[in-house]
Amino acid sequence: MTTFSSQLYIDGRYTDGDSDTHVAVRNPATEETIAEVPQASLADVRRAISAARRAFDEGPWARMKPAERAAILLRMAEEMERRLPDLVDVNIAEAGSVRWVAESIQTAVPVAHLRDMAERVIPAFPWQRPMDPAIGPLGVSQGQLRREPFGVCALIAAYNFPFFLSMIKLIPALAAGCTAVLKPAPLTPLESLLIGDFADAAGLPPGVVNVVTGDVEAGRELTTSPLVDLVSFTGSDTVGRMVYGQAAASLKKVVLELGGKSASIVRADADLDGATRSAVLGITTHAGQGCSLLTRTIVHESVHDELVSRIQAALAAVRVGDPADASTTMGPLISEAQRDKVEKLIRTGEEEGARIVAGGGRPAGLDKGFFVEPTLFTGVDNAMTIAQTEFFGPVGVIVPFRTDDEAVRLANDSAYGLSGGVWSADTTAAYEIATRLRTGSVAINGGGGGVNPRAAFGGYKQSGLGREWGEFGLDEFLQTKSISWAAR
Repeated sequence: MTTFSSQLYIDGRYTDGDSDTHVAVRNPATEETIAEVPQASLADVRRAISAARRAFDEGPWARMKPAERAAILLRMAEEMERRLPDLVDVNIAEAGSVRWVAESIQTAVPVAHLRDMAERVIPAFPWQRPMDPAIGPLGVSQGQLRREPFGVCALIAAYNFPFFLSMIKLIPALAAGCTAVLKPAPLTPLESLLIGDFADAAGLPPGVVNVVTGDVEAGRELTTSPLVDLVSFTGSDTVGRMVYGQAAASLKKVVLELGGKSASIVRADADLDGATRSAVLGITTHAGQGCSLLTRTIVHESVHDELVSRIQAALAAVRVGDPADASTTMGPLISEAQRDKVEKLIRTGEEEGARIVAGGGRPAGLDKGFFVEPTLFTGVDNAMTIAQTEFFGPVGVIVPFRTDDEAVRLANDSAYGLSGGVWSADTTAAYEIATRLRTGSVAINGGGGGVNPRAAFGGYKQSGLGREWGEFGLDEFLQTKSISWAAR
């Protein structure tokens, strides 16, 4: 595995933390400690915030032309591309990703987003435009509308896709001209600590990017500091509400990407092979640890039994084990605590009357690691806990319907609204259903935005506020200023 810094990255250099406390990073497949990283003190976090504030107020980054920032970001992307094998190895070890997930969504995709930002989005973005003339009390005025960086940004990422989530926040912040303090999740900090290497290689000015570790106290300092202008957080809706409340005292802008209980509607005329693959991916991709995964399958009663049989067969073929083994198709959950949560919800499903038709326990022969079998419930009423609560584990539920109106009602009957899917041979009907779903994205017949940098990613309802990816993510990190002058 690659080497990495065991230090914080503050003001353009790696540095020891003030505290002697270190946190062990464990491989979730083997339970072995693979690294120890410093536990940033409040003084460390404040140093990072001050460095970002100084870099924004006094440094060149915010005043560079967008094309100048794009050139630096492109160099950053090139360095990341060179180091992709290192990132993949670290991701497998700390996050438990199987290789195809580590090589694609976890690492290559965020680097592709960075390159797309530098090559496509920044050059085409409307950084300024004329303002139409208007008649006022002092005569005719004209002017200009400008997009300007928001300021110092606190970026707080979740554990499940550590490098992806860190970069999807950092990319638009840097493109906008903001400076940032990034705090990765305590369980998966190693990939984010490598970002200092990439910043150095690209020639980012000191203080533009800062990376600190830490837990709840570090996060609270970031969300409450008067020196921070914007907070971008990915995590649970419970913590998201706390972040929102903490930021409210100083009226910071807040971007939240939170939980999901996303539904895939399978009509009677659907391609059941495709619908089966979709359902299995929703259950098994990164062991179900993805907020936008389609974990509720709402299927027409006429094809219910056939689809269940197909999913059962596909889940039986899933190979669960150590993600370092190339033959493994599903790895572990991130921690013992997360496995306990998933197992408790599985028991709740049984107690409420749902039936387990696949999985439900721990895989045989895996005495180490936080593994759970890919699990499928039938006999599910949409009001049940397992149909309303996000597992963040490899568990799917099947809910039958009779009419399209009922399917839409069931899909929308959720506190969340992050993603969705529709499967039907009648693409006109599928599109009509998609327009009625209260969710941030919808995939018709598997053709969703996925991780396309041209898509907008974000949720309705308790799934969050704001959008990420591409120009939509960039827009969140920009203020709009009007400058007017008298027409002569």
